[in-house]
Parts: sequence; structure tokens; C-alpha cells
Amino acid sequence: MHYTETEINVRYAETDKMDVVYHSNYLIWFEVARTEFIEQVGFSYADMEKAGVISPVVDVKLSYKRSITYPEKIIVKTWIKQYSPIRTVYEYEVIKENGQLAATGETTHVILNRESMRPIRLDRHFKEWHEKYMELYESN
Repeated sequence: MHYTETEINVRYAETDKMDVVYHSNYLIWFEVARTEFIEQVGFSYADMEKAGVISPVVDVKLSYKRSITYPEKIIVKTWIKQYSPIRTVYEYEVIKENGQLAATGETTHVILNRESMRPIRLDRHFKEWHEKYMELYESN
């Protein structure tokens, strides 16, 4: 299985009154890790958007296991759970610096034409990206 590990330093501003990371920050960490995953396999959201294609989140799942506090360092492990030319599901594990699992989650994305907001196929617009994702998905 191909996955990336993104290290994140927890910032004080990400914590709440109880000194734990506020729940919405996990979604930001997912985005940071997903963007790094995409870049590490050789592609770029920016290039996709320049070509008039977007990939919005249409579903999010997040399960909290353990609290994270400032100033911990965490690792967000990211991989492709499901893939088709129109839809990609990324899966995540948030791991505390002591190795404990803090959270799990997934985000589902579709591929859209930016102007029409209608679904398009990745294999028709970004053939190399599609081929790489097929390879990664099939290796899981």
C-alpha cells in the first residue's frame, strides 16, 4: 500500500479552552496531508485548477480516539481508499508522537469542470494522474 506521512506541529491557536486541539483542525490537517500526498506522487491541485478542473470534498468522516494537545507533533498518514475516474476517497490516520492513534477519517472528492460544475472524468482530462491513481489503488 502506498501512503504518505505528513508531520504537523500542533500550534497553540489550534487548541480550545480545554487545551485540546479543536475538532475542525483535523479537517485542515487532512487537507494539508492530502495535498502533500498528491504532490509526492507527482501532481498538483494548482495545475488541475489552472486547467479549469476542481475536486471538492463531498463527504467527510472523522472519528476521534485520543486527544491531542499543544505542543505535540503528529503524523497524518494518507492513502487512497477508493478510486474511480470521477471519485476518490482518501483515508487518514492521525498518529500522536508517542505512536498512539488519535483519529481516523476519510474524505470523498469528485472531479468537476469549474465553469459548469458538472462531473468530468480524470482519465479524460489528466490521463497520467488517472494512471498513477489506478496503480496506487490497485496496489492496496
